[in-house]
Amino acid sequence: MTLAELDLDLEVFQGPFDLLLTLVLREELDLLEVELADVVVAYLDHLEQAGELDLEVATEFLVLIAALLELKSRLMLVQQGDDEPQLEPAEAAEELLARMLEYRRYRSAADFLHARLAEESGFRYRSAPLPPALRRVSVELAEPVYDPAALGAAIGDLLRAPPALRLDHMARPTVSLEQRLRHLRKLLSGAGRFSFDTAVAGADRLTEALTLFALLELYKTGEADWEQGEPFGPITVTTAAGVG
Repeated sequence: MTLAELDLDLEVFQGPFDLLLTLVLREELDLLEVELADVVVAYLDHLEQAGELDLEVATEFLVLIAALLELKSRLMLVQQGDDEPQLEPAEAAEELLARMLEYRRYRSAADFLHARLAEESGFRYRSAPLPPALRRVSVELAEPVYDPAALGAAIGDLLRAPPALRLDHMARPTVSLEQRLRHLRKLLSGAGRFSFDTAVAGADRLTEALTLFALLELYKTGEADWEQGEPFGPITVTTAAGVG
């Protein structure tokens, strides 16, 4: 059962308990006209008909009815000569609302934790002992597994200095980019045009790559152009237009 199922039939109100709280907080219903004792009696009658007691719902009802009683007492008592600060009815209603919201937050958190616990109810921890393969073995059983000679050889390989790296298979450039630029400029200054194959005749692969970089540099500075009639065909380098 929830408090929303508690139906009240009072002299000044008829409907669910939640609606009564809403009307009181909105000041659309005068709390002084509501007999809270009748609300408690109605709740007890509902419990008797249901035949069971839900502690969470009962706790929620006690919190709310106690707050309503405190608010009603503040409205009824005359505030005279009391050293303690007294709240105005509007402030008391706001305090009641704050308490209800705080209770609702705790209730929501409790419902969330209860749902999480229910979701994990299907998981069971292992209570059986570990399999023999995963247990810690004795020293007598572990010694045959580790051969001292093999262990020493492995440690020796870690302490031994590794052999020097061989770099003889790596080709090193024999010319620089500046040399290739001078070479291409010299060819352009002669006939004004030349083929790329002529510029790299007899050169190794690294020199060919440097020559291509040099040609791209000349194109970037506007000193040379090139053309290629077909894919993978010969490349002809010419002096750029406007360069004398």
